[in-house]
Amino acid sequence: MTEITQGRRSWVDAVKPYAEKAPLAAFFLGVSSGFPFAMIGATLTTRLAQDGIDKKAVTAFTLAFLVYNLKWIWAWIVDGVRVPLIGRLGQRVSWLLIAGALSILAVVNLALVDPTTSLLQTAYAAILVGVAGATYDIVIDAYRIEILEPRQLGIGSGMSQYGWRIGSVAAGSLALVLAARIGWHGAYLACAVFALPAMLTGLIVGEPTRHREAVSRRGLGEVWQSIAGPLAEFFRRRGAFLVLLFILLHKIGDTLANLTFRLLFDDMGYSNDEIAIYDVGMGFWAYLVGIFIGGILYARLGMKRSVLISLVLMCVSNFSFAALAALGKSNWGMAGAIGFENFASGIGGVTVVAYFSALCDLRFTASQYALISAAASIVGRFLTGTTAGALIERFGYVDFYLLTTGLAVPGILLFWLMMRAGLIDASVGTAATAGKDQPVA
Repeated sequence: MTEITQGRRSWVDAVKPYAEKAPLAAFFLGVSSGFPFAMIGATLTTRLAQDGIDKKAVTAFTLAFLVYNLKWIWAWIVDGVRVPLIGRLGQRVSWLLIAGALSILAVVNLALVDPTTSLLQTAYAAILVGVAGATYDIVIDAYRIEILEPRQLGIGSGMSQYGWRIGSVAAGSLALVLAARIGWHGAYLACAVFALPAMLTGLIVGEPTRHREAVSRRGLGEVWQSIAGPLAEFFRRRGAFLVLLFILLHKIGDTLANLTFRLLFDDMGYSNDEIAIYDVGMGFWAYLVGIFIGGILYARLGMKRSVLISLVLMCVSNFSFAALAALGKSNWGMAGAIGFENFASGIGGVTVVAYFSALCDLRFTASQYALISAAASIVGRFLTGTTAGALIERFGYVDFYLLTTGLAVPGILLFWLMMRAGLIDASVGTAATAGKDQPVA
């Protein structure tokens, strides 16, 4: 066999898993997951601004995003409560339909309110979209993890990331285009169709064969098991507290840096066109390439090495912005920094999400992943919201980004130490080990 033929087969082998049924299903799940977030994100901000709402009132609507950090509070319901009538379709499929319908209704409600008439009702409507979208996320994440085989967790996480990004961008763009032609009411009503891909995926693919029932649901004891069981099961594992510490710490530096990039570009004198080309345009494609590479790395190198590589890359990406701030305005410098940052984030978004998915027990997938994903973002978001601006004013951009680089190092070292001690393998749940027909211990 020639080297050219070997290379072609190697490339085909790398791409082939993306076309399998479960990863393709993960893509459509991601599309529906991304659209509620877009409806209460930049889309709603634009709508309020065009309606002449005061800037302070507009920024207050970001509180609707906090709901996503609180979804772990009611995630146990998705694991432990059977839906009447349509419950015969399966625990996950029935909840996909319920959560999808709730998301549609919430977006329709947001379409019908008028911010100029009642800002309070609009705020309530936005929060309802957040609650419905977060609930949809809970079900979608659990369904995604359970339809994927352990070997597909990386590829499936990548496809889900593709879907999320495309769904959120498509929904946001469609809303803007339609709002200019038929008004915001019609635009939001049209965007509600983005809830359908995940619902149809559930009906077509069916109940995940790897799903395990959490409890028998016959009394208060079983309800309590649905609530307390996920935590108790997780902390019985060897190294659980170190894993939790890693979840809390691993993204602090990246999150702290991420939401300050526009401030840097503005202070460095970049025009809106330059930001659109390099940050939005190049960043988007670099992120998609990173997702693809991340899936291949996870499949080829395994969970531990691919996660460690992605952590190092995300750390270096923070350093690249320190270099850009020191260099001064440079289109090539900006292109390199933003391209590398999005590339690294795409890889990390796949490998780390796949690792967090692997931590779940198949009896408590919804509850445990909701807890893990909330813990992974809450510390970084809190620090970003409370200290990032003050740190920039005190130290300047160069030292600030050097600080974020340093804050990424503890997560890298902790993960490396857990690898050396064998805690990564010891701490994963049945999502990483149990096949379709294997019982869960």
